[in-house]
Amino acid sequence: MMRTRPLKVALLGCGVVGSEVTRILLTQADDLAARIGAPIELVGIAVRRPHRVREGVPAELLTTDATALVKRGDLDVVVEVIGGIEPVRTLITTAFENGASVVSANKALLAADGANLHAKAVENGVDLYYEAAVAGAIPLIRPLRESLAGDRVNRVLGIVNGTTNFILDKMDSTGAGYSEALDEATALGYAEADPTADVEGFDAAAKAAILAGIAFHTRVTIDDVHREGLTEVTAADIASARKMGCIVKMLAICERKDDGSSVTARVHPAMIPLSHPLASVREAYNAVFVEAEAAGRLMFYGPGAGGAPTASAVLGDLVAACRNKLAATTGAGESAYTQLPVSPMGDVVTRYHISLDVADKPGVLAQVATVFAEHDVSIDTVRQQGRNQGSGDEAAFEQGGGGEREGGEASLVVVTHRATDAALTATVASLRKLDTVRGVASIMRVEGE
Repeated sequence: MMRTRPLKVALLGCGVVGSEVTRILLTQADDLAARIGAPIELVGIAVRRPHRVREGVPAELLTTDATALVKRGDLDVVVEVIGGIEPVRTLITTAFENGASVVSANKALLAADGANLHAKAVENGVDLYYEAAVAGAIPLIRPLRESLAGDRVNRVLGIVNGTTNFILDKMDSTGAGYSEALDEATALGYAEADPTADVEGFDAAAKAAILAGIAFHTRVTIDDVHREGLTEVTAADIASARKMGCIVKMLAICERKDDGSSVTARVHPAMIPLSHPLASVREAYNAVFVEAEAAGRLMFYGPGAGGAPTASAVLGDLVAACRNKLAATTGAGESAYTQLPVSPMGDVVTRYHISLDVADKPGVLAQVATVFAEHDVSIDTVRQQGRNQGSGDEAAFEQGGGGEREGGEASLVVVTHRATDAALTATVASLRKLDTVRGVASIMRVEGE
């Protein structure tokens, strides 16, 4: 039987996502009530600009006093879609202290202070849900936390930012440079006026911290995540990846060390083989590839942002939180029993693609190969493109071989076998000291093999 007293819900924020959450709450009230077992009553919406026109949002629900709203004392669930650290952290903890569960889409706050928020929720006997914080409409956190709870997850590899995927996709499919692709993303609404959070990897790093914490049952913050942006990716990098049968993607990578002693979390552009499932993820879509011991390889794919997709994830969490309120219980809290350390980036082992500008004369290749050998970084393939007298021809070289042309400049591309990031960094530092190396044009990791 359905309980007649409604569950009271308040909303913090009414932008693109908040407006869509409001619309669904009001237009699908009967369906939601049937799924929950009680009706939902939206009792207030905290906004900064109450006079702004919001189609379909009842003006009488709007308030500028978010603190008073979360302090009401009769709220069952607070939905937070404001973003940022403060005042949101204070508002969420105040909601907990006043008996309300919280549904949030706030990746930045959760990646920075998730442990304390979980502790506050447990202390007050309420829930904290945040499916929408990582991949929009894609069900990911709940499968990791619940469906794979009996398994051991070893790796999470994913495209978790639609803006960067759109930019790289356009660079690959049209030959556009980074600036041109960013301009198109901005014109279509995929990129913000200030795209720094996306293109410099801050958004993806926050998501990687959340994913690593859940997947490996340990505490990982955004400060633990190695981060590199994609602003230095060039059309030449995209073309070079194609020659290797690869494509460039901005990846969030969370890994458990083989012996289980530590974890790593990183965000950076990387080349992946065209045969990898993530290679076919186009436009602004997201996809996350999970590798577990028993389940094997799983991929989760879909729209990672936008009002309706994000609202879908928010409403899913809201239904779960409301059901728990009716049952007088709470859902799964933080699982950090392993307390694994987060290893530095230098310990990460992968392959590398290095592009060097070198003097086009005999002996250069042998010098470069010697530097790699000195640092125990094994070379897989080498490719040289001459620039002497406008030459555009290419030649394949064997390690330590000859065939260089005298008197000009060439581009030397080296692809390594697996090595530690620390060894690669030391190798590049030594290469920069060679008189015959005019510059290191680019360094990119090769993943997904």
